[in-house]
Amino acid sequence: MNAKECDVVVLGGGSAGIAAAVASARNGARTILVEGGPMLGGELLTGMTIDGAINARGEQISAGVLDDLLALCRQMGGFVAPLNDWRLIQYFAYDPEIMKIAVAQLVYDAGVEVLVQTYAEDVVRVGETVTGVVVRNKSGRTLISAKAFVDASGDADLCFMAGAPMLPAEGPGNPQPVSMMFRMAGVETEPLLRFVRENPDYVAVGESDAIRGGRTDQQIVEEIYKQGQPCVFLKGNGDLMRKAIERGELFATALIMMQPTAPARKEVCINATRVSLKDPLAPESISNALRSLVQQVHQCAQFLIRNVPGFEKASLSGMSPRVGIRETRRIEGDYVMTPEDVLEGRKRADGVAKGCHHVDIHQDGTGQIRIPVANGGSYDIPLGSLLPKGLGNVVAAGRCLSASREAHGSARVMGGCMAMGQAAGTLTAMSLRQNAAVDVRAIGVERLRTRLLEQGAVLAGTA
Repeated sequence: MNAKECDVVVLGGGSAGIAAAVASARNGARTILVEGGPMLGGELLTGMTIDGAINARGEQISAGVLDDLLALCRQMGGFVAPLNDWRLIQYFAYDPEIMKIAVAQLVYDAGVEVLVQTYAEDVVRVGETVTGVVVRNKSGRTLISAKAFVDASGDADLCFMAGAPMLPAEGPGNPQPVSMMFRMAGVETEPLLRFVRENPDYVAVGESDAIRGGRTDQQIVEEIYKQGQPCVFLKGNGDLMRKAIERGELFATALIMMQPTAPARKEVCINATRVSLKDPLAPESISNALRSLVQQVHQCAQFLIRNVPGFEKASLSGMSPRVGIRETRRIEGDYVMTPEDVLEGRKRADGVAKGCHHVDIHQDGTGQIRIPVANGGSYDIPLGSLLPKGLGNVVAAGRCLSASREAHGSARVMGGCMAMGQAAGTLTAMSLRQNAAVDVRAIGVERLRTRLLEQGAVLAGTA
C-alpha cells in the first residue's frame, strides 16, 4: 500500500468540500482534497443556482469563500447575478462552464493538494481518533495519514466507515428522489417572459409572504417580467403541465424550474427530472435511475420546445456530469437541528454558518413540500450539528450534517453547504495547534466564530 501524510484530509470535492479545503489551507494546514469524480465542484458544475446564500429579504448570508469564488467567475467574464425567483427565495445564478475553471483555480491557488478519481474505501481509527483514510485509484491503494478530517462526502462516508452513529430515516417518501440537471441554449427571454405575464396560472409565484408582499399573482408575474431574466417556475398542477402529464407528453413532476446561466448563449438551467429510489447509495439503483433520468431530460426538452414560447429554436446544450442526490445518510452530531430551528429562523451563540432556504422535500410525482423560513429571514447552523458523536478529530459539512429531515431539507443546498465547509475547514486547521492529540471540540466556538468573521463569513447582522 502507498502512503501519504498531511495535516487535514477533506473527503468530497463538492461545494462543502471545496470551501473546507480552501479554508483549511488558508489557515495554514497542509490539506489534501479527495474527490471520487473527475472534476471539482459537485453541483456547482450543473448550472443550478446557489440557493441558501441570499435570504428572501435580499440579504446575503453565505460569504467568505463563496465571495472569492464568485469574484473569480466575474474576473473571467462569467455571468454572475443575484436574482429573485419571485416564489420563495433569492439566489446567485452563474455560468457553470466558467465555474469549472474558477473552482479549480480557487482550490489550487489556496495550496490544496487534489486527488480526483479517487475513492475512500476505509478508515483507520484508534479510539475516538481517525488516524488515516484508505483511498483507491488507478495507482492502487494509499493510506493518507492526517491529524484531522472533514467529511464533505455528502453521504457521510468517512463518518460511516469510522463507525459514527447515523440518524434514522424519517417521514414518508424517504429518501427524496434523485434528479438530473440539464441546460438549454437558444432560449429567447422576451417571449418567455411575455408568456409568463399572460399566463400567471401556469407558474409558481409568491409562496412566501416575504416574496409576495401583498401582491397578487398578476402583479408578481409583472415583477418577473421587469426583472428581465428567465427565472421561471412552471408548476405541475397548472394547466400547461398538468394536461401534458395527463396526455403522457411529460413525466409527473412538481415543477419545471428555469434559471439563467449564460445570457451570451441564451442559456438556462432546467431542474425538473425526478426518480424515487429506496436506496440512492446502491450502485444498481443509481445506475438504473440514470436510464430514466436521461429519458426525462429529452422528454422535458421536447415539451418546452413544443409548448413554451421562447424555446422554439432552443436546443439541449449540457447535462449534469452526474446524478444529483438530495438525501442519504445524516450524522448524529452533538446537536440535531430541529424543524423549529429552521422555520422560526432561530439565532444561536454557537452558530458557525447560516441557512435560509425553505424546507424543501421533493416527493414522488407532482408532490413537493415547500415551507418558507419565517419573515424571509435566516437561521444559524450550530457547531454541534457538524460534530459527529464518537469522533474527536472529524468535522462534517454539507448535506450529511446532523439535522432532522425537515431541517436537512433546508440546509442541504449549496449556499449553506459552502458556509458549513468554511467553518469545518477553519476549525480543523485551528485544532492542529494543540500540543496533544487533535480535539476539534477543544477550540471553543467563540474562537472559531472570531476567525470566521475575520475571513468574511456572515454570522450576524441579518434577519
